[in-house]
Amino acid sequence: MNKYSIFFLLSGLIFSSMLLISYSTEGEINEEEVITSFDLPQVVKSVKLKDKYYWAGEELPDNVDVLERLDREILVNSYWHSTTLLHIKMANKFFPIMEKILLEEEVPDDFKYLAVAESSLRNVTSHANAKGFWQFRNLAAKEWKLEVNNEVDERYHVEKATRAAAQYLKHMYKRFGSWTDAAAAYNVGPTSYASTLKNQGESSFYDLHLNDETSRYVFRLVAIKEIMSEPEKYGFYVDEEDLYPSLDKTYEVKIDKTVSSWKDFATKHGISYRLLKYYNPWLIDSKLTVANKTYHVRLPLEQ
Repeated sequence: MNKYSIFFLLSGLIFSSMLLISYSTEGEINEEEVITSFDLPQVVKSVKLKDKYYWAGEELPDNVDVLERLDREILVNSYWHSTTLLHIKMANKFFPIMEKILLEEEVPDDFKYLAVAESSLRNVTSHANAKGFWQFRNLAAKEWKLEVNNEVDERYHVEKATRAAAQYLKHMYKRFGSWTDAAAAYNVGPTSYASTLKNQGESSFYDLHLNDETSRYVFRLVAIKEIMSEPEKYGFYVDEEDLYPSLDKTYEVKIDKTVSSWKDFATKHGISYRLLKYYNPWLIDSKLTVANKTYHVRLPLEQ
C-alpha cells in the first residue's frame, strides 16, 4: 500500500469517527459538533415545505409539479446568501413607500416582492433595456404616464414607477382574471401570455408549458416572499441597525422653473452632487428644463 492510499484510508477513518461521535443518544446528528470539525462550518439542509402557499391571496395548486418548481426557487433563494441579505436590507428603505402605493391602488401587498425579483430593489437596466425598480421598457413607461427623455427618466422614480406598475398590474388582472396570471404576464408581456393561453387551451399559469424564465417566475416571487417575510426561519439574521435607512428623513423641494445646473443646486442646498443623484436617480442629466410642469426633488434632512 503506497503513502497516498494510507493517507486516504486514514482520512476516511477520521471522518467516520467524527460522524460517529456527533450522534446523540437518540441517534440524531449533533450538527454543532460536525460543523466545528471542518474549515467551512455550515449546515446545508433541504427546506421543509408547508402544506399551503399563497400568492396575492390565491392558493397554489397541490401537485407534484408545482411543489418541485416551488422547492427549487425556495432552495435557490435560501442559499443565495449575499443577494438575499441585501434584499432584506434594501426592503427597509423602499417597502414602506411601495406598500402605501399598492394599498392606495388596491393591488395586493405581495406585489412589492415583484420589484425584488425584477431589480433587487435597485435602478438597474436589463439586456432588453428595461429600466428601474419595476423594469419598464421605454414605450410601456410612456404608456403608463412615466416621463422619459434626455433629462428625466421616471422609471427611476420609486413613487411614480410603483404607481405605474400598480396600475399596469390592475389592468392585467382585469384582462386575465387572477393576480397569479397578472404576475406571469408582467414577466413575459400580456400579448405573448394571451397567445400562449390560447394556443395551449389553458386558463391558468400553473397549467402552461412556458419558457424557463416565465415558468419559474411566479414560484420565484412566492419564494422571495416566504424568505423575506420570515428571514430567521431560513437562517437570515439582520439586526435593525444594519438595515438600510428609510427615506422618511427627507424633505421635498418644489421645482417649477428651469434648473440650469444641478451642481449649483446641490451646492446651494448644502449637499454633494452625488447625494442629489442618490436621492433623485430619475434626474439623469446635469440640468432640467421646465415648461408648464412641476417636479419635486428629494433632499436629506441631515447632511
